[in-house]
Amino acid sequence: MSAHDIRSAVRPDPDQPLVDIADYVIDHAVDSKEAYDTARYMLLDSLGTAMLAMKFPECVKHLGPVVPGATLPGGARVPGTSHELDPVQAAFAIGTQIRWLDFNDTWLAAEWGHPSDNLGSILAVGDYLSRKAEREGGQPLTVRDVLGYAIKAHEIQGCYALLNSFNRVGQDHVILVRLASTAVATAMLGGGKEQIVTAVSHSWIDNGALRTYRHAPNTGPRKSWAAGDACRRAVTHAINAVYRGVAGYPSALSAKTWGFYDVAFKGNAFEFERPFGSYVMENVLFKISYPAEFHAQTAVECAMELHGQVAGKIDQIEKIVIETQEAGCRIIDKTGPLANYADRDHCIQYMVAVPLIFGRLVASDYNDEIASDPRIDALRDKMVVSENPQFTKDYFDPDRRYIGNSVQVFFKDGTSTDKVSIDYPIGHRKRRAEGIPVLLRKFESAMRDHLPAHRVEAILEATKTPETLDAMPLHHFLGLFTL
Repeated sequence: MSAHDIRSAVRPDPDQPLVDIADYVIDHAVDSKEAYDTARYMLLDSLGTAMLAMKFPECVKHLGPVVPGATLPGGARVPGTSHELDPVQAAFAIGTQIRWLDFNDTWLAAEWGHPSDNLGSILAVGDYLSRKAEREGGQPLTVRDVLGYAIKAHEIQGCYALLNSFNRVGQDHVILVRLASTAVATAMLGGGKEQIVTAVSHSWIDNGALRTYRHAPNTGPRKSWAAGDACRRAVTHAINAVYRGVAGYPSALSAKTWGFYDVAFKGNAFEFERPFGSYVMENVLFKISYPAEFHAQTAVECAMELHGQVAGKIDQIEKIVIETQEAGCRIIDKTGPLANYADRDHCIQYMVAVPLIFGRLVASDYNDEIASDPRIDALRDKMVVSENPQFTKDYFDPDRRYIGNSVQVFFKDGTSTDKVSIDYPIGHRKRRAEGIPVLLRKFESAMRDHLPAHRVEAILEATKTPETLDAMPLHHFLGLFTL
């Protein structure tokens, strides 16, 4: 084979991954009842999580126009607020709301992420288009339409994550939010396969955000709006491809020297475990009980089980042994002072200490007033975190996708608690029947904490049956969340 001629201006065919995404988004018909049922719960859970985030001023200050006065009457609404924005900025705001508390759904594999982050783009574009259609006598999107787009966004993000580790090359997982959102937003705006290939090529050319803000010693609040930023960029690419007719870059991935593979992925092409379908939505993990980084969810459950045995003996504890997966060791095993709430909700020691002491873990437990309790850092200093190889093996097993943790407490008098070990949390597919009622209670409680009572009752009525919710015009449904 001859060497690649870097002088050749012959335009190549689009890279196959770009084509595969376009073919899937345009041609694939999702016919999985389980996927649609799960997507419905995902939508409610994400909106509930967004309402919970409204209690936090640091989140709320991000939700308005990019500069004062840059509103768009009749544009896309931001749930829980009175803002009406252009769909690009609305995508940022909604994505930020959903992601702020680290309490929305999760996907764990070679790469990690939160597929419902894509709702930032999907709801913003959907509300904008539906309100526009109503004004112009067109056909608005229904909630069912949005669920279909969400299933496809979940699938793109999740299937890329199965075998391709972006974190291993220092990139943040929101690169896949931008990818998936770009593809489905382009289709929502009326783009065909050519426009999707174009938009997705731009998404890859953007390269990726660094994970610096997720890890010690720099962990900080940008991780709470990084997905919103990816959603915002995705809608920009979609608009440019559909409304502006911008040129695409067919070998954005494979171009020698200048393509994504060579620049950012150590020269490796992407690998795929399975074709696109509805696997990811069917197997997605819900964060139901605790706003905690997902690799620690079962560790928190273990600590909750042990609370009754240790709460009265905190000062008698000699050592706490935590076993987790390799990913948990790499992401959330931290020592030393924790600078802010974002540092704390990515520290497995902190997330175990709080429930051992208080018998709870809620979003406000990451705030300074709770973190200043000296017992928390005293317990952190007594914790030993290590990888359990079986937890890691089960984590990557496609038939299991476990997220195991164990916790055992040892006392100064030589006694100890039992070793409590949990393979998968309540939000796992294997615990759906147990988890969904808890998810719905989380959703209703979050709404009642922020929305007027009459709005809450209207939302509960609208979501009472799948048929009623699915048939509802999207802008009517989102209007119920508007102040």
